[in-house]
Amino acid sequence: MDIETRAEQPYAAVKATVTLETFAKVADRFPEVMQWLADRELPVLGAPFLRYLRVTAEEFEVEAGIPTAAGVPGDGAVFTSTLPAGQYLVALHEGSLDGLAAVTDQLLAHAVRFDRDGDRWGARIETYFTDPAVEPDQSKWSTEVAIRLAD
Repeated sequence: MDIETRAEQPYAAVKATVTLETFAKVADRFPEVMQWLADRELPVLGAPFLRYLRVTAEEFEVEAGIPTAAGVPGDGAVFTSTLPAGQYLVALHEGSLDGLAAVTDQLLAHAVRFDRDGDRWGARIETYFTDPAVEPDQSKWSTEVAIRLAD
């Protein structure tokens, strides 16, 4: 686990409130965002990610986002926003997505102050570096968990 200083990052995304059972309602919408960017000839500048805005025991408010070069007006279900600049506590996970909860718990156990207010998070992100369509072997998947620290 490392602390990284990151610049702000524009992105395009869709948002949904989901439970563990309905997570696909947002996670399966990356192609919709990719198509939106392609239709506007906007470059993709990184791997797709989920940004957790609110986390409770029952549900998650989540954005499925894709980094892009510049903020542009959104339309329809797709909107644009910016990941905030600042310091992030970061861990890389190799393997099945089932292991992400443990990685997140390890990060949250650190004695640092996170950018959060109750169940709302400033920037709590999972970035998916491996495309399952290209690499079906989950043991080879690479995912980063990054949580912004308070200023």
